[in-house]
Amino acid sequence: MTEVLKGVRVVELGTMITAPLAGLMLADLGADVIKVERPDGGDPFRSFRGGGDSPHFVAFNRNKRSVTLDLRSKEGLADLNALLAGADVLLDNYRPGVMDRLGLDAETIRTRYPRLIWCSITGFGADGPYSERPAYDAVAGALSGLASVTLDRDKPVASGPTVSDNVTGMYAAYGILGALYEREKTGRGRRIEVNMLEAAMSFIPDAFANHTLMQIDNHPRTRVASSQSYAFRCADGALLAIHLSSPQKFWDSLLGVIERPDLDRDERFNSRVGRVRNYAELEQELVKVFATKDRAHWMKRLEAADVPFAPIQTIPEVLSDPQVQHLGSFAQEADAARGMLTMLKRPVLIDGKRDLPLTPPPTLGQHTAEVLAELHASKDGDRPATPPQQRAEQR
Repeated sequence: MTEVLKGVRVVELGTMITAPLAGLMLADLGADVIKVERPDGGDPFRSFRGGGDSPHFVAFNRNKRSVTLDLRSKEGLADLNALLAGADVLLDNYRPGVMDRLGLDAETIRTRYPRLIWCSITGFGADGPYSERPAYDAVAGALSGLASVTLDRDKPVASGPTVSDNVTGMYAAYGILGALYEREKTGRGRRIEVNMLEAAMSFIPDAFANHTLMQIDNHPRTRVASSQSYAFRCADGALLAIHLSSPQKFWDSLLGVIERPDLDRDERFNSRVGRVRNYAELEQELVKVFATKDRAHWMKRLEAADVPFAPIQTIPEVLSDPQVQHLGSFAQEADAARGMLTMLKRPVLIDGKRDLPLTPPPTLGQHTAEVLAELHASKDGDRPATPPQQRAEQR
């Protein structure tokens, strides 16, 4: 088995994406992640598309157990504290001050649970002029500069996946794993803080380096010009991506594929610096070429010439892609509440394996009785291990 975090218990006070994604990453490595939710509806993502079980919730909450606690009541707070007494990690994405109002400020947690690693995710940090503002993906993306290098400034249209949310959850998991490693040596917990603003900024370090070192005006085409990345519509309407990067051999091979050696005699394009500087003009030439043949024609020639390329696939096409099928990236699991679920496996292999049993996202409060029974059966704070396979069977 590749459950490298087996025996680690995580209490997740998380909603939407940032904390739930961090919790999912830990659960995918074998941690016992207990998701604490409000009894009146739970994580808002559950009803994001109406009903009580949206695809958004399913996407970020596999391999967890759900416990409902009313943290506004003495009983709910007592149960939360009992959970923390046997936990290794506390993960929350509340606004600053919420945990203090629950009587769980940093000093209290440090004194009461000295081995606990507490990771808090906020929008803009624990204090400062923006700390009380609500934060979501588009807000962090805009403030961090991320949107300025992805949006068309003349026709700004929000599009694409939740980047700021996702990278924040990843950085949170990264900090937690570092603290768990240190605790093995010191026995001491840590206070981890991650905010969406800085996480999104850290996701585009090259943009800040471009500006501070070379005063480059970063825009949506800056990176693609330097990396020589292109997207083309072929004669059949299908889309194709090419990424030439910096090796000269890819440029030379592309010229052979498209039978345009004259482009290398053009002083605008006969050096990498020139191709970066004149990216728009080169793109226009290539767009005309790729529009003359169907995508299958170009893919066959590009593969034979070892040019980095890929079809731009829709989500259904990805699911049926031969390489994705070979990797076994998805698993199907039957779920009593939802029918057959298709779930992504973790993208990390350990010793060539990723054999952690996948369990569907829990229904609201599904494991409340089970987890509370474990607490009551362990008065001294030691907790009985619940093997992942057993948890899968219980679900």
